[in-house]
Amino acid sequence: MYAALRSVGAYVPKKILTNADLEKMVDTSDEWIFKRTGIRERHICENDEFTSDMGVKAAELAIERSGLEKEEIDMIVCATISPDYFCMPSTAAIISNKLGLNTVTAFDISAACTGFVYVLEVARAYIESGMKKNVLVIGSEKLSAITDFTDRTTCVLFGDGAGAAVLSATEDKSEAIIDVHTAADGSYGDFLMTPVGGTGNAHLSEFEKEASYIKMRGNETFKVAVRTLTKDVVQILEKNKIEKSEITHFIPHQANYRIIKAVGDALKLDEEQVVLTVHKYGNTSGASIPMAMNDLYENGKLKKGDLMLLDAFGGGLTWGSALVPFAGKK
Repeated sequence: MYAALRSVGAYVPKKILTNADLEKMVDTSDEWIFKRTGIRERHICENDEFTSDMGVKAAELAIERSGLEKEEIDMIVCATISPDYFCMPSTAAIISNKLGLNTVTAFDISAACTGFVYVLEVARAYIESGMKKNVLVIGSEKLSAITDFTDRTTCVLFGDGAGAAVLSATEDKSEAIIDVHTAADGSYGDFLMTPVGGTGNAHLSEFEKEASYIKMRGNETFKVAVRTLTKDVVQILEKNKIEKSEITHFIPHQANYRIIKAVGDALKLDEEQVVLTVHKYGNTSGASIPMAMNDLYENGKLKKGDLMLLDAFGGGLTWGSALVPFAGKK
């Protein structure tokens, strides 16, 4: 038994925060932001719109496109670092309830920007073991809730959004996810983190709101990201004896155009192979890869049989890559 990626879906909030808007909030400029990140705008949730709400909308679209009935989903895994609630209930459990699926396995994974690759690996393992047949995987992030909009080094980067996919069991090996690789190195944990909010810094007499925001050591993270992402892609291609020319779509985590370009150049990928959405969504962490997949699909560029190479790097530090044929039903 193999695991096939049957469908994708995504959702972004209506509100758009442009670089021009940020110029009025912090000491920055459209030129400065775009030159360093490649970002023009990002979508931002309203106060009463939550991570689970976005996840539900992306999930409903993915289920509809999968050709399955909603009741055929038997597991939900959500990648997020901006859950509706700290610790519990999980955002996946909330999503399952909002979908009317209250008896399925549902849990979250926290792997930051690599989250969607991690949930793919988990879903694949459950399906190939025979434990589950149809797994809904989601990356959903309301990063605006943990972003300090007085810190120009981070507030220009992050946006909100959700992406989802349905993985199903198949006996057709040509449809199967070929390989997924994930890893982590906690010794770099302080490169990208939220310092307050967990038991590592618990029970403060006065909660420091600003310390619960994303903090990043940008230059150090950039260097490690480029080196690690490039090495990881080389390894997964060599392991599976796949040539770069066989890759239809290289879909990296959409963190920063300079990182994406540096990795693409290092791998000598053709420009048309590299998928870019960072300019219009910013960094949406675990949601960015499925959102980019959905953009391809809705633009008619993701066809059945296309081979996708996914590559991500995030806080933890975590990283991962995956070789995924698109086995769409619709």
